Amino acid sequence: MIDEFNSKHFTLKKVKHGIYAAIAKPGGGAVGNAGFVDLGDQVVVFDTFNTQQASEALRDAAEKITNQRVTCVVNSHYHGDHIRGNQSFKDIQIISSETTLEKMKDIHPPRIKKQKADIDGLTQYIESLEKQLDETGESALQDQVSFLYEMKRSLPDLELTLPNETFIEEKSLQGTKRRAKMFTLGGGHSFCDAMLYIPEEKVILMGDLVFVHCHPTFFEESDPKQWVEILQEVMELDIEMVIPGHGPIGKKEDIDKMIQYITHLLSSQHVDTPAIPPLFNDWSSPEVYFQNVKKVKSEERT
Repeated sequence: MIDEFNSKHFTLKKVKHGIYAAIAKPGGGAVGNAGFVDLGDQVVVFDTFNTQQASEALRDAAEKITNQRVTCVVNSHYHGDHIRGNQSFKDIQIISSETTLEKMKDIHPPRIKKQKADIDGLTQYIESLEKQLDETGESALQDQVSFLYEMKRSLPDLELTLPNETFIEEKSLQGTKRRAKMFTLGGGHSFCDAMLYIPEEKVILMGDLVFVHCHPTFFEESDPKQWVEILQEVMELDIEMVIPGHGPIGKKEDIDKMIQYITHLLSSQHVDTPAIPPLFNDWSSPEVYFQNVKKVKSEERT
């Protein structure tokens, strides 16, 4: 049954009974992962992808598999690949931390306005990449072109849809089958990162606090030291399965690998040419590792 809901945007995976991960496909309109949880009398969606066409497919899958309407959406953080699909859920409750709501209000309106005003520029850029693709045939370039077409398709009708409810530290949802707790321990990857924990099933949806088998992206606001502290606290929870913001479904050990990764970056600040450690050598997007090293070093100097 799940296979029929796999789309060009994501692959749907059953994590445990009533819990599903939507793992983003390269070249689609999702970019980041999402998921949904059937609490019994409630269905909670966690994150909404980068485009409304991807989020519409997510809502369709969630409602058909659970045989009921989605009742609530949780946004993990303000980055576009986790919230730009919110408009597919604008008729229901959308929840985030207060900080995430404020950052969405401040950062996205001018960004979206600029993108909408430059669709012609995006079209020209896609055409230039297609010429390169004809010459090289690189699969990564094909994925980039496909993704940009999804972006272009989304822009004319894209509406920034903000959360209509917020929480400060945590909020629990009690269903007839299971309980879910959304909570934040502050900001690590972004200004504020929220998670969704289902204690009975020992599953946690972690947004971009965890990347599995791919190098995590550090942004201007990322705080590596606090990121490590957050992950260390999450390790105290009873967890078996982890739905990350990027990469395949993981296990508790993948949280520990993120701690090791960030700790390594912090310790490599004074090394001129750090190499990727063997533990992370087979992770995708190795170029991101060197960008992360550069960022951590620049922060140390300021």
